[in-house]
Amino acid sequence: MRNVSISPTAEVHESVVFGPNCEHIIIGHAARIRSGTFIDVANLSIGDYVTINPGVVIHGEKIVMGHNCWVGQYSILDGHGGLLSLGNNVGVGAHSQLWSHMKFGDRLEGCQWHKMSELIIEDDVWLVGHCLVTPIVARSRSMLMLGGLATHDMEANQIYAGSPARNVTEKFGPQFISVPLDQKINIFNSYIDEFRSLGNETETLQLLDESQAPLKDGVTYFDLASRRYVPTFSEIETKFMRFLLYDRAKFLPARRP
Repeated sequence: MRNVSISPTAEVHESVVFGPNCEHIIIGHAARIRSGTFIDVANLSIGDYVTINPGVVIHGEKIVMGHNCWVGQYSILDGHGGLLSLGNNVGVGAHSQLWSHMKFGDRLEGCQWHKMSELIIEDDVWLVGHCLVTPIVARSRSMLMLGGLATHDMEANQIYAGSPARNVTEKFGPQFISVPLDQKINIFNSYIDEFRSLGNETETLQLLDESQAPLKDGVTYFDLASRRYVPTFSEIETKFMRFLLYDRAKFLPARRP
C-alpha cells in the first residue's frame, strides 16, 4: 500500500487482510473493521463510525463509503465496475452482495454477457439482508427488503421487495416519514436522559442554539434541523455517538465555526 491513512481511533482487527491491489486507503474516526474481512481495493475511502462486520469481502478499483455505514457479516462489496459508492448512513444487511460488474464468458468466443458499471447507493438506503444488487442507482432513503434482487434503479424513499424487486411502497409505506422539529427535540432529549441514566456525564453534549455564540470549546453541539454535529472527538462524544448508532440517530460531522 502506497498511501494509507487510518484514524488512531479506528479499530482494525489483526486478522483483516489487505490484498496486493490496495494502493490508497482511508479509514475514518471510530470506524470498526471486524475479524476476517478481506480488502483488495485500489482506492478505498471509509468514513467515520463505519462498521464492517466479520467475513466481509471488499474488492475492486474504487469504493467509497460515507459516515455511519453498517455492512453485515459475509457481505460482498464489488467495485470492479469502476466505482461502488455508499452514501452516508447506509445499511447493508448480512450476506448481501453488491456487484458492479459481470464478466466470465469468453468474449473471443462471442459471449455477450459482459458489463462494467458504477453502483451508486445514496444516503440512508437500507438493504435489509441477503440482498443482491446489480449496477443501479439506489436513491436516498430507498429500501430493499430481505432477499430482494435489485436490477433497476430504486426511487427515493420507496420500498422494494422480491426477485426481481418491485415497488411495494403502497403496501408497506415509505421507509421514512416526516418528524416535526419539536418532536425531534423531545426524542433527542430522551436519548440524553437515557445515556445519563447509564452513568455517563452529558454536560458537554448539547443541542445547537444559534443564539449561543461563540460555541464553547470542548462541547459537542448537535443540530437536529441539519442532522449535523460539531465534533470535538472527545471520549464521551464517541461513546454517545456509538450509543445513538445505528437505530436511534445518525449525525454527520460539521466544521466548528
